[in-house]
Amino acid sequence: MNSTQPTRANEAEQITEQSSLTRGIPELVRIPTGSFLMGCETGQDNEKPVHRVWVDEFLLAATQVTNAQYARFLRAAASIPPPFWNDPAFNHPDQPVVAVSWHGAVRYCAWLNAASGAASQTNKFRLPTEAEWECAARAGVEDKLFPWGDAAPQSLPDYEARCADYWKTGPEPVARTAPNAYGLYNMCDNVHEWCGDWYAPDYYTTSPERNPRGPETGERRASRGGSWRHHVKISRCAARSSIPPDFKYADYGFRVACDIS
Repeated sequence: MNSTQPTRANEAEQITEQSSLTRGIPELVRIPTGSFLMGCETGQDNEKPVHRVWVDEFLLAATQVTNAQYARFLRAAASIPPPFWNDPAFNHPDQPVVAVSWHGAVRYCAWLNAASGAASQTNKFRLPTEAEWECAARAGVEDKLFPWGDAAPQSLPDYEARCADYWKTGPEPVARTAPNAYGLYNMCDNVHEWCGDWYAPDYYTTSPERNPRGPETGERRASRGGSWRHHVKISRCAARSSIPPDFKYADYGFRVACDIS
């Protein structure tokens, strides 16, 4: 991983159209059908047991939802901006939008469906499941802690510079560093990302093998990824987190997923 943005090697797998960009629809990356080992035996208790999971093909946004993208939703829906919207540490157009509750993220997905015409189709925008998120973060790499391998984040050549720049006071603009092997940016850093699932610490003991979607009920919603506010800014692929769905934190954002008909 480095501080320059590389040319994508997998152009054929990307679903990007100029008309979509003008409507503010996120760039989507196709995540292939397949299985992977979910969890981490050396991680927290809620990451165990490690178990094989099958995930059907889906689309995932290449980046976290940005302020510029979220602004279109606010204008169209005449909604009140989230906290920190006018804070200089958080309001760069290309920074991920933060302090959006889980409910707010779901409302954004609903608006995106209507704005894109997906509401009348089978391809619908939504939040990714925990399993989909981890599968995408790993990008075909099993038995490794991070998308690049097992080396600590502090060993990355640009880590200290990022900590000294935007990460001192907020998230950095998206897609400033190299993507993972699937072409996804900031999958384990910058802000925590809401998932669609309810959260349960022992869910892996009963999780189905195919397309798990979390418990039926709960009090907290699952989230994934690292945070600019943490001591170590980049999380392991398997690391899990959760907060109540109405909370609005300055290090919480989201990216959208989309079904494939």
